[in-house]
Parts: sequence; structure tokens; C-alpha cells
Amino acid sequence: MQMDKELVGMVGRASEQHALTGFPKEKTLGNDTQKDSAAPESGGKTGFSPAKLIPVVVLVAGLVVFFAFDLDRYLSLTALKENREALTGWVADTGLVAWLAYAGMYAVVTAFSIPGGAVMTIAGGFLFGPWLGGTLTVFGATIGATAIFLAARYALADLLRDKAGNAIRKMEDGFKENALSYLLFLRLIPVFPFWLVNLVPAFLGVPVGVYIFGTAVGIIPGTFVYALVGDGVGALLEAGQDVNLGIIFELRFLLPIIGLAALALLPVLYKKFKVH
Repeated sequence: MQMDKELVGMVGRASEQHALTGFPKEKTLGNDTQKDSAAPESGGKTGFSPAKLIPVVVLVAGLVVFFAFDLDRYLSLTALKENREALTGWVADTGLVAWLAYAGMYAVVTAFSIPGGAVMTIAGGFLFGPWLGGTLTVFGATIGATAIFLAARYALADLLRDKAGNAIRKMEDGFKENALSYLLFLRLIPVFPFWLVNLVPAFLGVPVGVYIFGTAVGIIPGTFVYALVGDGVGALLEAGQDVNLGIIFELRFLLPIIGLAALALLPVLYKKFKVH
């Protein structure tokens, strides 16, 4: 009996000692865990870094090289006139490869903000016909516009927010609320430079999906106007007549496009009217 009592006492003292020494260890472990989980939060914030400018520097350098080597002479109606037989023969021989090459070249021209989109669209209509040429142009232009949109947002959006502060945030909130309507309006109206409309949404937080959809749909009317011009450009070049690159500003084309732009803004106007 005496031995049993001593054993019971030893077990009780061991349990008490474990209880006293166990809790501090759990508390220490909890503190360590909290410190570990807090560490990423403090180090997770990323600010502007010069390395982010690399995509923009590449695009600007490409634009400089384009003009330095006088490559703009190839994006002209004169070049199309001089090489139209070779180009039409190449398209007939290569088929799908020519389609992909044209769309890819259009994407590069758009991404590097190289002037000459109207001439290329006319060339697409001339080489592929208005419907296929217009479709290839829409694909190429949308890919190129998305590339420069992503590059600008990655490189400069954070810096612009830091510099502009609340001003840019107010614009961002207002634009994002009706992003698709505003983007369609900007794309449809031909008075806004294409490269500028590529950049502005990048700084105002427009979602990528909305940007791609708004760009693809918004450029369709103007694209097919120029593609239709390209479909008949062969006869004009043969006759030695000039091609009117400002044809989209003629009322027969401009008024319907303005009407589409007004329709794009109807959701915005409805929201404002409903609020008031």
C-alpha cells in the first residue's frame, strides 16, 4: 500500500510538472507562428522598380529602330503599288501562312505604336478581300493592343498612382464603373489616336478581359471601312488615282459610327439618370 501511494504521488507530480512546462511551449510556438505569418505581409508590398520599365523600353527602342532604318517606306501605298503583284502571288502560294504572317505583322505594328495601321488595313483588304482581311486585322490589332496595354500597366501604372495620388484613383473609379461603355466609345470614334486608347485604360485599372473584348468589338466598324477600300484599291492604283485615307471621316461612314458610339454610352447615361 505504501508503495502504491508513492507511485500515485510520483505520477501526480509528473503530470503537474508537464502541465506547467507545456503551456509556455505552446504559447512560444504560437508567437513564432504569428511572427512567421506576419513576415510575408510586411515584405509582400511591392513598389515601383526600374526593372519594370524593361517592356516599355523594348517597345520604345523598337519604334526608334523602325524610323532609324527608314522602314516606314514599306508601310505606304507606294510600296503596295510597286509590290502588289509579288504580294498577291505570295498570298496565293502560301495560303494560311500568309494569313498568320499578316496578322502577326499587324500585331507587331500595333504593339510598337508604329504609324501605318490604315495602310496595312487597306493592304489586308486588297490581299485577302474585305471580310477575311478585316477579320485578320481585328485579330492582329487586338493582340498588339493587348501587348502594349499589359506592358504599360506592368511598367507605369504603380508609378502613376504614386505620383498622381487621389486624382488618378477618382478617375480610375469612375472609368472602371462603366469600363466597357467608355472603351467602346473611345475605340469607335476615330478622332482618338489608337496608341493613346491603348495606354489610358492601362493606367485606369480596366480588367484585361474587358479591354480585349472592348478593343476587338470597338475597332470592327473602322477596320471594315478601310478593308472595303482595300478591296477596290487595285483598280485605283492601276488607274493612277490616289487612295483617300481620310475616307472614314466622310459623313456616310462617320455618322453611323458616331451612332454606334452614342449607343455604347447609353448604359452610362441610364445609370446617371437613374441616380438623379
